[in-house]
Parts: sequence; C-alpha cells; structure tokens
Amino acid sequence: MEQRDLDYVIGAHRDHSVKPSKAFRKWDGKTPYHIHPIWCATMLATETTLDDRTREEGVLTLLYHDILEDTTRGLPDWLNERVKHLIDMMTYDGMVEEMNEIWHKPQEVRLYKLYDKVNNLLDWQRSSVVKHERYQDYARRLCDDAEANYGELNITKFARAVVGR
Repeated sequence: MEQRDLDYVIGAHRDHSVKPSKAFRKWDGKTPYHIHPIWCATMLATETTLDDRTREEGVLTLLYHDILEDTTRGLPDWLNERVKHLIDMMTYDGMVEEMNEIWHKPQEVRLYKLYDKVNNLLDWQRSSVVKHERYQDYARRLCDDAEANYGELNITKFARAVVGR
C-alpha cells in the first residue's frame, strides 16, 4: 500500500461517491467512508502468519474493494490484473447474491470478505433484528471458514468477539 493508493481511495469515496450519503459511514453519517477500506486493509496487514502474497494482494484488494460498488471511479491502471480480479470477485449487486456466491470463490476472497463484514458489524446501524442476525451468522460462517483454511488469525479473534461463537 503506497500513498497513491490511499490518495486514490480517499478521493474516490470523498469526491466520486455514487450518491452523497455514500461518502460517509451509515452508523453516524459523519465518519468518512474511506475509513472502512483503510481499516480492512490495515487489519489484514497485521496478519503476519499469512503468506506474503495473500497479505500483499489482500491489502490492495481490501483497500479498493468498494470502489466499483460505491463510487463512479474505476480501478487505477497501476493495480495488477490479479488484484483487479480479486476485487471483482468481492463485488456484488446485493447481500443475497453475495451470501450465495461467496462460497464458490477462492478461500482468500472469503478471507478478505471477513474483514469487510467484521468492520461493518462494528458500526452496525441498520434496519431489522432479523437482518442483523443474518449478517452476524454470515460473518460467523466466514470466520469458521477462515479458521479452517488459515488457523486462528487476528481477524478471527476479532470476529468472535463481535459475533460470538
């Protein structure tokens, strides 16, 4: 992750959101949206038990993972094709599609989704209890999957604290 990556993501979410409300996190309407992908990427960077490729590609994938869904910007030319493909595999039209399709994606994509979902749960301010429980269950399943594939990670400890066993 370089300064140009941070500048691109911050600018895209601040100045090119698909609608003005998308420039901020839903929970308070004040936190700049770009905090979310930066948090996800930074958390992954702390996973020193993961191999370098998974970490390096994952940091960029998580940093850019909401660009296609939430902004009018495309991905920058300097990203390699593998990272662009990982970002594309993390991009969905909605939660129902995502919850069904994610299990057919490579294990590293499911791992990266866990970072996304845990951070979303940290500032959850959405509608119904049923949706919240479904979202928690989804995060729990992603956590189980990550532990089966990678062992205990910082994010799985964090996820367990947020969603319980």
